[in-house]
Amino acid sequence: MEVPLLDLKSEYLELRDEVLASIDEAISSMQLFLGPNVHALEQEFAELCGVKHAVGVGSGTEAVHFCLRALGIGEGDEVITPAWTFIATIEAIVHAGATPVVVDIAPAAYCIDPDATRAAITDATAAVMPVHIYGHPADMDAVGELCAEYDLKLIEDAAQAHGAAYKGQMCGSIGDCAVFSFYLSKNLGAYGEGGMVTTNSDAIADEVRLLRNHGHVSKFEHKIIGYNSRLDEIQAAILRVKLKRLEAGNQRRREIAARYNELLAEAPVTTPTEADGCIPCYHLYTLRAPRRDELAAHLHKRGIGYQMHYRAPVHLQPACKPLGLDRAILPETVKAADEVIQLPIYPGLTDEQVAYVAQTVCEFYGGQ
Repeated sequence: MEVPLLDLKSEYLELRDEVLASIDEAISSMQLFLGPNVHALEQEFAELCGVKHAVGVGSGTEAVHFCLRALGIGEGDEVITPAWTFIATIEAIVHAGATPVVVDIAPAAYCIDPDATRAAITDATAAVMPVHIYGHPADMDAVGELCAEYDLKLIEDAAQAHGAAYKGQMCGSIGDCAVFSFYLSKNLGAYGEGGMVTTNSDAIADEVRLLRNHGHVSKFEHKIIGYNSRLDEIQAAILRVKLKRLEAGNQRRREIAARYNELLAEAPVTTPTEADGCIPCYHLYTLRAPRRDELAAHLHKRGIGYQMHYRAPVHLQPACKPLGLDRAILPETVKAADEVIQLPIYPGLTDEQVAYVAQTVCEFYGGQ
């Protein structure tokens, strides 16, 4: 049996008629510049997150950059974030002119460690950016208390957390602002690039709108030096089709995760946990696995896709060495990098495929 890590083609075939109709409608209208689909998606996404504003931009990376800029964070400021994240989190901080400070993770959910965050706060700290990694919310109570105590801005990196919830609040509604990515592999993914900023602040939303569109305020006036980072109308049309199915897709992911947990209970692996009050969206299903690389080879041999996010932690990437991030001592991050492996999880995965994947993992350990 072949089980891909992600099967976007089958998803597209299921949605093909509706997606193509939405694209045709968008192009036929020729309202392609911040048109009706972008505005409708912004409203619909704001409603999903329970916030006043959602502003579509060109990518999740630019969403982080613009949040920082809108909060007035730049040169001389430090932003604390976990090293267990994609490099885009760091890139955006650097592009804003600020200094990234990476801290370790709490191992259970791979999210930012509040104690390590407290220890990293200095007079230069301006913001904390927890990452809801793999679709599991960070400890927003603890991080929020720190930000209130030290008067710091709180930015949620929710790039992997579309539809996840923390103690009754949707991810994307808890901090001063939040960022989402619509990269193709996300739970809500475009067929190209896209991102979104969510916030309850009129000032932040207005500034992000200026930044994404060359600082444009009227036909002949540009208020600030901005960027070209408008969410594409065609991508917005596609995302609107897929947004209607997001919650059902997330629920199916939760069912798959629960089934994996059950089937792998006797294997010597550590399955994902859910913190109290958290409803993850399972962007990825992550195991800690003894002899991880050997297991990966076994999965490949059996036709099963897998991934290792993040086998090379961001603070040890060559690009981050000039920033001095390689000097950070992050034992839990390094330990996770040696142990984690992701198994296939997406709404179209069948019960038979889930059983086959779990059986293959158990077979590997049972046969040694």
